[in-house]
Amino acid sequence: MRARDLGLPLSGTTGPHNAITDVPGVEVGYTTLVEGESVRTGVTAILPRGRADIHIPCAAGRFSLNGNGEMTGSALVDEIGSVRLPILITNTHAIGPCHRGVIDWVAREHPAVAEQWLLPVVAETWDGYLNDINGPHVQPAHAIAAIDAATGGPVAEGSVGGGTGMNCYAFKGGSGTASRVVPYGADAFTVGAFVQANFGSRHELTICGTPLGERFADDNPMQDTDWHIPPGAGSVIVIIATDAPLLPGQCTALARRVPLGLARTGTTGSHFSGDIFLAFSTGNAMTPSEFPTGEPGFDTLRHIPWNRMDDFFTAVVQAVEEAVLNALVAAKTTTGRHGRRSPGIPLDRLRDLF
Repeated sequence: MRARDLGLPLSGTTGPHNAITDVPGVEVGYTTLVEGESVRTGVTAILPRGRADIHIPCAAGRFSLNGNGEMTGSALVDEIGSVRLPILITNTHAIGPCHRGVIDWVAREHPAVAEQWLLPVVAETWDGYLNDINGPHVQPAHAIAAIDAATGGPVAEGSVGGGTGMNCYAFKGGSGTASRVVPYGADAFTVGAFVQANFGSRHELTICGTPLGERFADDNPMQDTDWHIPPGAGSVIVIIATDAPLLPGQCTALARRVPLGLARTGTTGSHFSGDIFLAFSTGNAMTPSEFPTGEPGFDTLRHIPWNRMDDFFTAVVQAVEEAVLNALVAAKTTTGRHGRRSPGIPLDRLRDLF
């Protein structure tokens, strides 16, 4: 079940899978950990160019709406305007083992690349409501397994991968994705979004322009007395991918549009929510960033003119909004640590409304 299956009036033309994997070469993989009553977590891996070309940098830029969160490797993205290697998303206290897992995977699959330095991008959101977040449940092997599982095509959503224990607008949230096709003269490019949705207060929830917080105010276990985290806390990580040839500054401009898509779903950006976004373009093959050898050369980058970027900004906003809704629609009611319950959004009521 996805948002469009409920008849939600969403704008824009999607790619064939309505997923970030509609961008050629992009692959997504998961490790999902559900054990006993307390483990509800996992790892998501996004490969910008697939396994074979993980060493080839993509133009990239990032934006932080609220920095109460973590995305490793951000300083280098800011410095050189590119990203390479698998991008991982997990829970807040599993950054370390996932970082190690990327390094171990690269050392296994691309030993020549691993001979130099590796600064993986690993991002997080907090799943401590449902998950025993302080336990050492996520290990480097789980990160490796998520990378190994990465593939193109349809992408599972909801309570999978890093999104397994996440909540969104006090409903069960998690992993979601969507895409938009952008015509460009005789060509067409794709913009894809992937979200790990763990943000928003119930009263803020808005779907396709309709405020639903009051209508859906019932069945909100996160208001129980044993729960002392402010409403809206949690975080959201968004990865934007496109095959349109862009400069690093244009990727940053895409990342800056992510909050507009999130805002369509109601959030006003809680202080206790780390909202961090990364956008990359596969449209140029940039020189690998290893130590230089041989004669010096040049990178030649073509790019969309700045005065033609508006349709790509629109695609980001639309895809991010739909990716959040897909995460909500796909996630099912989940019970976890201390018997805490996160209800799935009521699909029958949504269908009736729209």
